[in-house]
Amino acid sequence: MYLFAFMAGIVVPKTLDSGEAGPLAQAIAVNTPLLAMFAVQHGVMARDTFKSRLTKCVPEPLERSVFVIAASSVLGLVYWLWQPIPAVLWDVQLSWLRGGMWSVFVAGLLLVLYTSFLIDHFDLFGLRQVWLYYRGRPYTPPRFSARSLYKYVRHPMMLGLLLAFWSVPTMTWGHALFSALMTLYIVVGIRMEERSLVRKLGEDYRRYREGTSMLVPWFPDRGHGDAEHATSGIPVEGGPR
Repeated sequence: MYLFAFMAGIVVPKTLDSGEAGPLAQAIAVNTPLLAMFAVQHGVMARDTFKSRLTKCVPEPLERSVFVIAASSVLGLVYWLWQPIPAVLWDVQLSWLRGGMWSVFVAGLLLVLYTSFLIDHFDLFGLRQVWLYYRGRPYTPPRFSARSLYKYVRHPMMLGLLLAFWSVPTMTWGHALFSALMTLYIVVGIRMEERSLVRKLGEDYRRYREGTSMLVPWFPDRGHGDAEHATSGIPVEGGPR
């Protein structure tokens, strides 16, 4: 939620375009490594080899919680240290078109939230794992069937983020840099996640991938719509994971 407010320039004290602008080269030199750090944190901690090493140091039920805390901490650094680049790339003046673009932005936010509950919101943030451990019950990853939005697009959460990244009516170069780097990360992260899903789920996920679009919704063949797959989202989804 803070990410969306950060991009929209509302409510939160520090946003993508707020603050005193410095030299362009300095802003790029600060902002690019910040988002690279976010991508590396997600990419490394999402790998099974890292998870197996991490659970030698922390209890297994806390693995996902540690991931979420690390991701939140890195995002906090991005929000705090981000350098604005205020030059305007586009600025839509027509009121109806501005309203339409903000509507797409809100739709992206709602799509991310809705998808998080389709996956299992509490599992995504590591709460279900700890609660089951506290109750003395074994943890089983949520099985996710190709239902609802997943019948039409393989990564609806990432689609929601992309809509929000690019639909603001006033786009500064700083915002464009943020959106471009995050878009690149999403595309790369999806490829990595899907290779992992193919290894885990085999032919079922291959058929699902062949019959369902990655990011642009379309109506799949009925034969592909029932493939079941276990996923946690963003390359997570949520990602990214």
